[in-house]
Amino acid sequence: MRKSWFAVIIPGALALGAGAFVLALLLVKSLWAWTMPDLFPGAVEQGLIARDISWLTAFKVAIFFGVLVGISGASKKGHQ
Repeated sequence: MRKSWFAVIIPGALALGAGAFVLALLLVKSLWAWTMPDLFPGAVEQGLIARDISWLTAFKVAIFFGVLVGISGASKKGHQ
């Protein structure tokens, strides 16, 4: 009986994690394309900042912000 539950829970958890991962990358790509041209219109026109980013770049940006949040969260825990 236990094996049947694990056979359902593990693939479901993996699918949920993969869906959340793709959703996070889609959110990063969408926010970049939505905000960067408005924040830095001259830089986008001159080609200094990309108007759109690739999936790999969105992944790198998501990791970068995740590390920043992790570092800031760790430093706050130490000061309490």
